[in-house]
Amino acid sequence: MKVDLAIINARVFNTFTKKFEKKNVFIVEDKFYYLTADNIENIHVEKVVDAKNQYLIPGLMDIHMHIESSMTSPSIFSEAVLTHGVTTVIADAHEIANVFGMEGLEAFFSQPSVMDIFYAIPSSVPSTTPELETTGGYIGVEEVKQLLKHPKVIALGEAMNFNGIVNEPESLIRQILRAVQTERPFMPLEGHVPRVSGLELSKFLYAGITADHTHQSPESIYEKITNGMFLEFQKKSITPENIRVVVENHFYDYMAIITDDVMADDLLEGHLDANVRLAILSGMPAEQAIYCATYTPARRMGFQDRGAIVPGFKADFVLLNDIDSFEIDAVYKDGRLVHARGNQIRYPAEKPNFPKHFYQSLKCRELTLEDLRFKVKESEKTVVNVIQISEVGTFTEHVQREVNVIDGYLDWENSGLALIVVMERYGKTGSIAYGFVDRALYEKGAVATTWAHDHHNLMVMGTSSEDIIAAQKQLLALQGGYVVVQAGKVQAVCPLPVGGIVSDAPIQELGAQLKEVRQAMNRLGYRNSNEIMSFSTLSLPVSPVIKITDKGMMNVRSQMMIPLVEGEQF
Repeated sequence: MKVDLAIINARVFNTFTKKFEKKNVFIVEDKFYYLTADNIENIHVEKVVDAKNQYLIPGLMDIHMHIESSMTSPSIFSEAVLTHGVTTVIADAHEIANVFGMEGLEAFFSQPSVMDIFYAIPSSVPSTTPELETTGGYIGVEEVKQLLKHPKVIALGEAMNFNGIVNEPESLIRQILRAVQTERPFMPLEGHVPRVSGLELSKFLYAGITADHTHQSPESIYEKITNGMFLEFQKKSITPENIRVVVENHFYDYMAIITDDVMADDLLEGHLDANVRLAILSGMPAEQAIYCATYTPARRMGFQDRGAIVPGFKADFVLLNDIDSFEIDAVYKDGRLVHARGNQIRYPAEKPNFPKHFYQSLKCRELTLEDLRFKVKESEKTVVNVIQISEVGTFTEHVQREVNVIDGYLDWENSGLALIVVMERYGKTGSIAYGFVDRALYEKGAVATTWAHDHHNLMVMGTSSEDIIAAQKQLLALQGGYVVVQAGKVQAVCPLPVGGIVSDAPIQELGAQLKEVRQAMNRLGYRNSNEIMSFSTLSLPVSPVIKITDKGMMNVRSQMMIPLVEGEQF
C-alpha cells in the first residue's frame, strides 16, 4: 500500500501508557496506518516530514463550548481555532437558537469548516421558561426529537433550569431529558450544575445528567466525581487547589479540559491550548493534561475514531516544540497540514452565508428620558434591590441600598449605583425591565449590548440617563453588538449584525474591536477577570444569585421576581 505521509523521528504520545515514544508515524489518506521505531527504507512514502524529535500529540478536542461566545461564524471560528491545535469541537449553539430557533441552528449546521464541528442539542431555549424571559426561538420536545436525527448531533447540551430539574418532574427540561433517554439512550447528557451539592446533586444525576462544566471548588470536584459526574474544567476552574484534588486522587479519567466561552480578542492568543498550558502550570503533569484534552473528551462523547495516535484513527495531530510550554509548531487535520508556526489566521475561502433577515433582527424602540425616571411613594429615601457583581467570575449577590428621593423621583444618578435596563427586542411584548448594579461603573457613561446571555435581549447599563440613551441608540443603528459611551461620546463599538450576537468580519478585526470595548469599560471603572462575560451574564437567569431579564430582576434559585424598589412595582 502506498503511504501518503510519514512523520519520522517524532516523540509520539502513547495515550495508553501516557508516555512519549520515539516512533515513525505512517498515514494513509486521512487515517493513521502504522507506527514503528524500525527503519522505513522499505516502505514507499509519498511525502516525508522529519519531526526532528518534536512531540507529536493527538489533535485537541473541546467537548463543551459555544462558537457564538467567540462572536463569529463556524467557518471563521474553524480557521482561528485550528491554529491552536484544536481539530474537533462539540458546540452547543444555544445562543443562535435563542435568537432564531431551529432556523438559527440549521444556519450554523450548514456552514462549512475545515475542523470537525459536531453539535449538542440546545436543551434550554429559553434557559428557564417563557414566563421568565423572552427569546426569539424556542426548543421544545418535538424540536429535540427532530434534532436527534441530525448526523452532526451527538449530545444533549447543558441542562440549566435548576427548578425544572430538581423540583418539577413535568417541566420542559425533564420532558426533554426523558425524550432523549428514550430515543438515544447512550447519548451524553450535559449539565449546568453550579453550587449544587447533597440531595440536589443527586436529583441532577437521577434525572440522567452526568457532566458539569461550571465553576468548581476542591470540595465540589471530590463530591461530584465520587458521585459519578464527569467534570469539564474551563479556565476559571483550572487553579492549583483544584488541580491538586485531581492529581492526589488520580481523577484524570473522570475529567476533561474544555473552554466553554472564549471571547474573540482572547481567541487571537489561545483557545483550548491555553487551558492545557494553564493546567500544566497549575500542577497537572503535562502528559495527563494532554490525555484530558484528547482521549478523555473523545471517550466522554463516544468517539471511536479520534483522541489517540493509533492505526485506524483520524490523522488529526499537533507537533509541539516543547510539552511544558505547549508551543505549537504545526497542526494537521485528516493528514493534511492546516497550520504552521508563524502563519496568520486565514479567512475562509467563502464568506459566511446567513439569511438576509438575520442582519435585521432588532425590533426595539428607542429609549426616552421618561423611561429612566422612577416615581416613588417615599419622600426622602427609599430602599432599592441591587445586583452586586464580583471582580472574578459571573456570580452575583443580592444586596439592598438606600437611594435619595427628589421631588418624588429616585435620584439614582447620584446614588453610586448603575441602572441596568433590559428591553425585549424580538417585537413580541415590548417589555422593559429595570435593575440596579453595585460595583459596576464609577465614571459617567454606559455600556450596551445585545449579546446578553442567553435570551439576547437588548441590555444597557449606565450611570447617566443621557449616556444610556446614546448607547442604546447607537446599538440599534448597528443592529446589535457592544457599545461603550463615556460622558456623551461613543468610545468603542463592536458590531455583531448577525442576530445581534455574531460577526462575519475577520477574527482579527473583531478581536481588535472587542479589545477596545474592554478597555473602554475599564475606563468607566468596570473591573472583572472577564469584563465582557461578567456584564453579558448579568442577564443569565440560571447563574447564581440574582440576575435580570426583560421580565425583571429575579432570584435564580427560587425564580421569584425581585422589585426594583422594595415594596413597589414599575
